[in-house]
Amino acid sequence: MTYTEASMDALRHAGDELADATVAALFERGQVGTFNTLMRYVSTAGAPLPDGLPDVAREYLEATGVPPSWVDWAEMEKARLFFIDNNVHISTALSFASMPACYVVPHVAKLLSATHGLEYPSKRMAETGQFTVYLMQPDAFEAGSRFIPAAQKVRLLHASIRHHLKRENRWDTTALGTPICQEDLIGGQMFFSLLVLDSLHRLGIHMSQEGAEAYYYAWRVVGAMLGVDQDAVPKTLEEARTFLDLYMIRHMGPSEEGAHLTRQLIDLYEDVVPGTFFDPIVSALIRHLVGDTCADWLDVPKTPWDTAVKAVPHLLGILETIEDRSPFGAWALDRLGHLTTILELSSLTRGRVMHYAIPEQLKKDYGISSTAPRSHRWTPPAATVS
Repeated sequence: MTYTEASMDALRHAGDELADATVAALFERGQVGTFNTLMRYVSTAGAPLPDGLPDVAREYLEATGVPPSWVDWAEMEKARLFFIDNNVHISTALSFASMPACYVVPHVAKLLSATHGLEYPSKRMAETGQFTVYLMQPDAFEAGSRFIPAAQKVRLLHASIRHHLKRENRWDTTALGTPICQEDLIGGQMFFSLLVLDSLHRLGIHMSQEGAEAYYYAWRVVGAMLGVDQDAVPKTLEEARTFLDLYMIRHMGPSEEGAHLTRQLIDLYEDVVPGTFFDPIVSALIRHLVGDTCADWLDVPKTPWDTAVKAVPHLLGILETIEDRSPFGAWALDRLGHLTTILELSSLTRGRVMHYAIPEQLKKDYGISSTAPRSHRWTPPAATVS
């Protein structure tokens, strides 16, 4: 598909018709509180919907309770194995590249500032980490899984933010388009898929072309379940590169909200790292993965670790070589990665389950391992703009 300024502009004015209509009806009938209360007890796919659930919500949940008919389950299994093989690296990329990339888009940073409290800065990362872990479970799309209900709730969360900002006249739709529009939804999908793969490549992680394509495919399925227009979403990694390059050129830049959210992210992970000696590596890793220009826009401090962190790919390369050559080494490193991911998620969630409830009002503080061989390693699609 060809992406142009005109086609991207059209995506800026499109939301999610089904979810938007559901949320509008819930607010109009005063049923949001009832919905949130009852949905706390709906956390697994296939569970009976509770009595008293508003009819409009029941219709939405029934309509969105199954994955797209076009899903290639063999490809999804490849993606799951890719995630198992690279889970700690994917978590690193999400934390230190994908989230800062969101913050370097000023209007996205403004949205995130408006919807997440300062007293719990890990909320966004906790929700993202939990959502990804749910996605990569063997039974993610089967009865008893937690992924489908989470996706349904996240889709309504996005719609509720659109509802609030439009109703309260707190968003300049003429200048900025629809809040959480299709362009931003696809952009977010690129941050969590292609940008993660780019970051793994930058870290020196061994990936096959097959594994990279499967991981990207899994996020296409996620996008479909989150209401992303499948006629507009990039189908291949090459198309994804074109879209992401154009999206970032159109929107990236410095903002007060972006710098503030980044400072929260750095503080969060410095608290997770034991002691204080290694704290600067958090900023250094962000700078290494997003580049100096974006890091400067986000006020990421420069540290003596900026040079030392460039050795990380070499260290990871040694570990990857061990994993490639030794079945026991592969098992041990995969297990260590799994435990590290679980520990990180536990720290972020503080032992709680994130419920993705519809906010009844926005914050007032702001205006707004793979079975495939890993030889012939994946090479990222070339940039489409200079």
